[in-house]
Formats: sequence, C-alpha cells, structure tokens
Amino acid sequence: MSGIDLSSAEPGLQAWLAAGFHGSMGYMQSHGLKRARPAELQAGTVSVITARMDYLPRETPADWVAHETARLLQPGEAVVSLYARGRDYHKVLRSRLQKLQERIAQAIGPFGHRVFTDSAPVMEAELATRSGLGWRGKHTLVLNREAGSMFFLGELFVDFALPETPAVSAHCGECRACLDICPTQAIVAPYRLDARRCISYLTIEHAGPIDTALRPLIGNRIYGCDDCQLACPWNKFAQVSPLPDWQAREGLGASDLVTLLGWSEHEFLRRTEGSAIRRIGHARWLRNLALAAGNALASAKVSAKVSATQRHALLQALSAHATHPDGVVQEQVAWSIARADAGLAH
Repeated sequence: MSGIDLSSAEPGLQAWLAAGFHGSMGYMQSHGLKRARPAELQAGTVSVITARMDYLPRETPADWVAHETARLLQPGEAVVSLYARGRDYHKVLRSRLQKLQERIAQAIGPFGHRVFTDSAPVMEAELATRSGLGWRGKHTLVLNREAGSMFFLGELFVDFALPETPAVSAHCGECRACLDICPTQAIVAPYRLDARRCISYLTIEHAGPIDTALRPLIGNRIYGCDDCQLACPWNKFAQVSPLPDWQAREGLGASDLVTLLGWSEHEFLRRTEGSAIRRIGHARWLRNLALAAGNALASAKVSAKVSATQRHALLQALSAHATHPDGVVQEQVAWSIARADAGLAH
C-alpha cells in the first residue's frame, strides 16, 4: 500500500520530459504532472494498493536466460519479448484487480475505486517501490529480491486510508550489467532511460521509420527487448507463473522471420487476438520483421552458415511486401533487401 503524495518524484519526471526522452509518446507530455498526482487522476483517491503478477510461462526451463540469450544469436529467428507471447496482460491483471476490489467491498461495503494496469498516466514503478514491492533498478524497472523483474504491475486506487507498506532498500550496488548490455545504449545513465533509443519503444510505440543508425543494433528483436532483464543477476530468482495465460502462442514463442513475414493481415489479426501485440497493427509488425530480415541478410553468420535456399527465402519474403501500401513498410523492405549485398561481402 502507498500514499498519494508523489511530489518528490515530480522534478525527475519533468526533467525526463524536458530532455525529450519520451520520444513520440506525446501522451506522456500531455498528461504532465497528473502522473504524479493520483487524486487528480481519480478524484477522492486516498491510498493506492499495488500488485505484481509474475509472467514467466509454466514451461520455462531452468536455464531460460541462456536459452533466450542464445536465440538472439540466431539471425533467422524472430524474437518476441517474453511478456508478450501469451495473453494481453492488461486484460488479465485488470480482471484480477477487479476481483480484489469486489472481495474488499464484500468485507467493508461499497467504496470509491479505479483499477489501472499500464492503462493511464500512473507512475507505476514509483508507487510499487513506495509500497515495498521492490526497488528501482538501474534499468528503471522494479526489482524484487524473490522475483527479479519478470512481473507486471497493477494498481487499485481507493478512497479510504490504508497503512502504508514500508519501502525496501535497493540492492543493485555497483552492478551495471543492464547498462552495459543494452544494444542501443538506451540506458544513458543509471536510472535514466532515453526511450528514443530503446528497442521496446522503437518496435512497439514508434510508428514511423526507425533511425537507420539504430536498425542494425536491433538484430532479430521484432517486438520488445529483454536484454537488460536477461543480464540482471536478480532474475535468477524470477518466478514461473502457474497461470495458463502466459503460455506462448504459436508463432510468438518460437518462429522464423520468413514464416511471420508470410502472415496476411487477416492471419496476423487472428493469431494476435487477445494479445498485446495486436495493437501495433499489421503494418508496424511487417516493418519490424522486415528490419530483422535485413539484419539477418547482412549477418556474417547467415552468409557463412545459411544455405542459398534460405537466403533466397528471406529475400522472397521481403519482396512480397515491396509495394506495400504503407510507405514506412516499403522503405524498410527496400533498405533490408539492399542489406543482402552487405551480407555477401563478408
């Protein structure tokens, strides 16, 4: 549980916005300091109940970090961030929090409330750290000694006072594994993230062409990025969830770029129904896949170890979208096809 006085977090939020680190996420700027003022977001709020939900799927192997890291070294594979391979977390966590609200109402009677799950201008990490769920890691995510960072956060704003849970101390020490591993160096300083360089932002939130200087650094990541979490020593304590919701859907857990580039818009919508991925739309999905295919074609590993047939399949899959009605997709496909020559030059 946390109180609602987040005034001490306001200067940091203002500085982050002033630096332009929110990129094209204009809603971050338009909401302004409302993020740090829960009672302005939901009138009458007095306390906030925060919750976490672990999301590693049930079949996650003990050596999952090594497994996920190895996949990043296979250029022809398509890597989706772990959290997005199953059901849309907004739906699951919101439903659970609503049930919690109902249980509380049964015990104390009706009360004013509102549930949030990454769905409104809420300083989720700030509230989570203030309520003892963990501490802020240098990658800006919340870390927990018993669960690492592989969990979702949600909040229940209520109109009655609750005793505040003591915050916990930070345990990152001198470690800088997350800063050093970030492919695009988006973590510009401890606890400071420039979203404009973050692969999660670029592949999910950013709608236009991706900066050509950053494209080769994205590798085969087509939706989100887990690198800073894979490098974090605390994630050896990450918890496997018993819920079936996080089981990877076909095509999202393990698939190759050629297969996914072959999905029509209809198939994309069908396969991502109820998934967080659906909201980026088919065009942005194709942009991301095309970028990864270009990196695969330019990879020395692909040139040396992948047959001419496989290279041809990648080029064919790209060429099928060369005249796509979306100009961003067209440009990305052209760039990626041109990368094939770079691969052959190795």
